[in-house]
Amino acid sequence: MSNKSKDLQSMADLLRQGATLTEHSCPACASPIFRLKSGELWCAKCQKRVIVVREGQTPEEATKPIVLGKLESTVLTKIQEVEAKIKEEKDPAQLEKLSNTLATLLENLEKIKKMKG
Repeated sequence: MSNKSKDLQSMADLLRQGATLTEHSCPACASPIFRLKSGELWCAKCQKRVIVVREGQTPEEATKPIVLGKLESTVLTKIQEVEAKIKEEKDPAQLEKLSNTLATLLENLEKIKKMKG
């Protein structure tokens, strides 16, 4: 199968999965950009997420929601890991350390949620 056929197949697959075609084109390859059900913009040819930087917006401002989302996910994973360790721990000193870690993670999670708005 040629690269062009693979690209077209990938685009067709995205449409079948509920993605929608947008008015944007990929800055790297000029291929059409699709909006996935998650809201994420995707280039079928490059197989990469695309971030639109609006006029007057910095790249940092454009990527902030993505970065905060990933950070929130990481902190939630760590909270689950600490919670599992707390369940198993018997040593009071270790429990105190784990509790302090959990408190810090929860504070950070709250800060992230506030930053997300």
